[in-house]
Amino acid sequence: MEFRIGVVQNRPKLLKPAANVRAALDLLDRHEADLWVLPEFFASGYNFKTKKEAASVAEKADGPLSKILQAYAAKRDCAIVAGFPEKSGAKLYNSALLATPAKTRVYRKTHVFGSEKRFFTPGDTGFWVEEVKGVKVGVMICFDWFFPESARTLALRGAQVIAHPANLVLPWAPEGMKIRSLENRVFSATADRVGVERGLGFIGQSQIVSPNGSLLTRLGHDEVRAAVATVDAWTAKDKKVHPACDLFADRRPKLYAH
Repeated sequence: MEFRIGVVQNRPKLLKPAANVRAALDLLDRHEADLWVLPEFFASGYNFKTKKEAASVAEKADGPLSKILQAYAAKRDCAIVAGFPEKSGAKLYNSALLATPAKTRVYRKTHVFGSEKRFFTPGDTGFWVEEVKGVKVGVMICFDWFFPESARTLALRGAQVIAHPANLVLPWAPEGMKIRSLENRVFSATADRVGVERGLGFIGQSQIVSPNGSLLTRLGHDEVRAAVATVDAWTAKDKKVHPACDLFADRRPKLYAH
């Protein structure tokens, strides 16, 4: 089954969500994909000084951004995964929205990172999988990659593609996500941003990785553009690394207890 996965690498302006959304959708307009992955906080910027500042660009799960992305998904017959600061009552979450023509669903980041802990509550949604054009897609956000349980949980729930919005400031994720794809035999799509924001630099290197850990595409450290890879999604259902070795059938969970 051919399935087109796209990643967007942008340079958002802090606290300028309307302009950032327009710029990101312009990058999508230049390509065709079945699934688009946009960075963590792609429209709001990231390096907030205060919770009040973060709240000023946060939205409810069914807010204006959700409606814009769902309308775009309907117009282009695609699905979009995009990171945004979510407002829920008095709490803020670092969240990602999956928007399809038919529905939306929110994932809240399980493993919050660094200064995010000052403003954002750890996520409570757990890891879930949704079907996009017959392909099962799971979502995790940025620092979640550092915890092998994140990708493994999604893979055990049937994910063939892991959508991974990110704002990467540490150097390891691009290579680490090759391992996450390999050890779970899934495609992964990491969408990162570029630029420097209040002294904090982002590494770019948005990428799409195959189930054997090989790069299908990787953007540069400072590129602002989108890239698409056409994949055979069925290959992510094959968990064999040897005729006698199946990564999931050979698991021994009773011996993994800590």
